[in-house]
Amino acid sequence: MLRNYSNSRTLGDNIRLGTLTAFTAGTINIASLLIFLSFTSNVTGHYAVFAAEISKGNWGQVAVVGAWIFLFFFGSFTANFFVINFNRKSKYFAHAMPLVLEILCLLAVGFYGHHYYQKTLEEAEVLVGLMLFATGLQNGLTASISNFLVKTTHLTGTTTDLGILASMFTHKKYRKNPELMARGKLLLSIMFAYVLGAVFSGLTYYYLEFSVFYVISVCLVVVIGYDFYKIHLRHFYTNYRYTKIYQKPNVLSVIYDKIHGSAEVAGKQKKPEKSKLVLEEKMM
Repeated sequence: MLRNYSNSRTLGDNIRLGTLTAFTAGTINIASLLIFLSFTSNVTGHYAVFAAEISKGNWGQVAVVGAWIFLFFFGSFTANFFVINFNRKSKYFAHAMPLVLEILCLLAVGFYGHHYYQKTLEEAEVLVGLMLFATGLQNGLTASISNFLVKTTHLTGTTTDLGILASMFTHKKYRKNPELMARGKLLLSIMFAYVLGAVFSGLTYYYLEFSVFYVISVCLVVVIGYDFYKIHLRHFYTNYRYTKIYQKPNVLSVIYDKIHGSAEVAGKQKKPEKSKLVLEEKMM
């Protein structure tokens, strides 16, 4: 889900990433609405409030809502900063770090709400800001690594694109276009996952309360853990993955060496056999 980047991603990569992150976005949005009476997975409504508060001259609220909008923007900025600056060193690290930061933000909201929250306006404003930063991280990451195909924290663009595709599918030639069909499947999966997350949050919040943010964090850990499994466990026993992943000695590489022998040694042992075979062919 996170390893592949831009045009190298498959439809399956995007659907897996889109559904899991859309589920968490829907859960976050309804939880924040029930707790703080504010949406936190998008900033469309906040722009309207921002303009309304300016017209009323409520400069304190203008500052608060402006800070919320900036935090969503800064979350997206931070996610893409990791992607473009660390992508060459390690795609997995570059793509996983924004989700790690999002998990930390959500855990902080859940922990504070569970133990210290006194339902004051100031506390709510800070926690909403933290959640907007978290969803900005998520939206920026999914958009960056999918070449802007996957955006999961709001459904405005998704619904618009689905409407356009539905009208195009009234013509037979568009229904036979595999790219358009794949796009439709991706958008539908994101929409259903978002709604499912919202329903789940609405049904479980009154039982879980702030613990719902721990559940959301677990979903994001699954996203990170999936690629960790694909890279570090499933392909651990191949020399190719070993040489690509472990560029310097560590505990796992030492264990690998003792069981299977060094990758360098194995490579050197194979070369003479190849040269010997070529020599025999020439003599024949």
